[in-house]
Amino acid sequence: MNGTGACIARKDKTVLLECGHPGFGAAGMELADYAELVKSLPAYHTYRITPLSLWNAAAGGMTAQEIITSLQRLARWGVPAGLEEEIRKLVMRYGRLTLHAHTADSRLVVLRADSPALLDELEGLSGLDRLKLSRPGALEFACPAVSRGLLKQELTRLGYPVLDYAGYREGQGLSLAWMNGEPEGDGGNAAPFGLRAYQQEAVRLFYGTGGSGVVVLPCGAGKTVVGLAAMEKLQCETLILTSNTTSVGQWREELLQRTTLQNGQIGEYTGERQEVRPVTLTTYQMLTHRRSKEDEFIHMDLFNERNWGLIIYDEVHLLPAPVFRATADIQATRRLGLTATLIREDGREGDVFSLIGPRCYELPWRSLERQGWLAAVECVELVVPMDNTLRSKYLYAGGKEQFRLAAGNPSKAEAAAKIIQEHNGAKVLVIGQYLDQLEALAGCLNAPLITGKTPQRERNALYEAFNEGELKVLVVSKVANFAVNLPDASVAIEVSGAYGSRQEEAQRLGRILRPKLGENRAYFYTLVTGDSREQEFALRRRLFLTEQGYEYAVRTAGPPEEAWQ
Repeated sequence: MNGTGACIARKDKTVLLECGHPGFGAAGMELADYAELVKSLPAYHTYRITPLSLWNAAAGGMTAQEIITSLQRLARWGVPAGLEEEIRKLVMRYGRLTLHAHTADSRLVVLRADSPALLDELEGLSGLDRLKLSRPGALEFACPAVSRGLLKQELTRLGYPVLDYAGYREGQGLSLAWMNGEPEGDGGNAAPFGLRAYQQEAVRLFYGTGGSGVVVLPCGAGKTVVGLAAMEKLQCETLILTSNTTSVGQWREELLQRTTLQNGQIGEYTGERQEVRPVTLTTYQMLTHRRSKEDEFIHMDLFNERNWGLIIYDEVHLLPAPVFRATADIQATRRLGLTATLIREDGREGDVFSLIGPRCYELPWRSLERQGWLAAVECVELVVPMDNTLRSKYLYAGGKEQFRLAAGNPSKAEAAAKIIQEHNGAKVLVIGQYLDQLEALAGCLNAPLITGKTPQRERNALYEAFNEGELKVLVVSKVANFAVNLPDASVAIEVSGAYGSRQEEAQRLGRILRPKLGENRAYFYTLVTGDSREQEFALRRRLFLTEQGYEYAVRTAGPPEEAWQ
């Protein structure tokens, strides 16, 4: 018990963190190691300790006792005995089941338990019967190797995570090295191109898993470089899955600039060209393309097109269901997931854990900011009022329509213009969800608009003009949420979003995190209609960033003649 602690720990595995407590910030960072933030209210933040949050903590080396000791130090009135027992039980499950290669038959893998009673318990659970398990010994199940992924997926769902030691194929070899560059630091000990210490550590820990895991780093922290470093370490042919065609081009550029790979060794498998080469870049959309809902996914064979030694899943939190199914079939191939957040709005974090791998490395956003690798961001929620016409429509609309009306509040255009004026000369991104709203904003702000309909060549030209300083303001749809390299953008104005998507909020703030010259500061504004359902969703959208230590100042835009004073 700590009578002055910042938290209240409850038996239902929730932890309340007092916002006004002097230890609020440090306690939140500590809780994030083994709990997830589920609610952010002015007085208390609510965290929940889940099986997955504990298993990811265990994968990172935390013991049950270390987690309990942390809670005891933070909890004002102690840790309920039932909660301590639950933490011990769940953490102890991590490592009780291990998967190994069969010594005599390559068509099989062996699931080993630490006690016969555990296998007895599993034999009685539904969901495993379809996997054709046999029991050659008291501590072993034999399973067809083709069901390796499904076995891990099902056992995770049942509450028993599996450590996979069954090994990985080497894949076809591919010689690549870093291009000659100036090492940073004294004595020439750092990697070429200034590979940062945390990037080296991420690759070391991924390699230490044997070949499967997820690296979690903020936008702008160099996740692509981590992927390149894993390729350089493993020296094998690689398939890289990305979120969009823009990202394909950026990966290609990084590969050519930073490694000794030649242009002919890199293939792009997109709608425009379908090249399969030693390093092949494609998109999730391409892999999940089919002519109709009844047809097969015609490009999914790419997973077996070559003897890949590594598959990189960029923005792994976007992984669509069909790619999960394909990934379950290729568990003998090494897999690296890259993401800024493990949050998935569909709740399939467990499938990322079981099929891609556990979180093997994560670095808090604020710690990178303190080191100067990210810009310091000021977050502001600007509450925009409804005029009488909009309010009349809003009052008589249904729930979904109310959100849509509030999100598209025309008064947001004036608020956005005032913010741009306030940051005169800065490079500004105006980001939104709805095309009609964005088209109106682009007209009001006299700025170009990029949407999913904008041809790739035109997008690239606008991005280049923005980076070169020829354009100061860009209006962008959700196509710019991911993998857009606009390092000098220092102001982002979010005018609408996908309901309560925490993932989207994090990605949008990530557009402005790259370090800036001078004071190294950036500004993130989210425009929310007052007295509307949009405010409820805005609270949820902020959850992940709140957990990372970002605080939102709330301002109110008055009537047009009083706004932004």
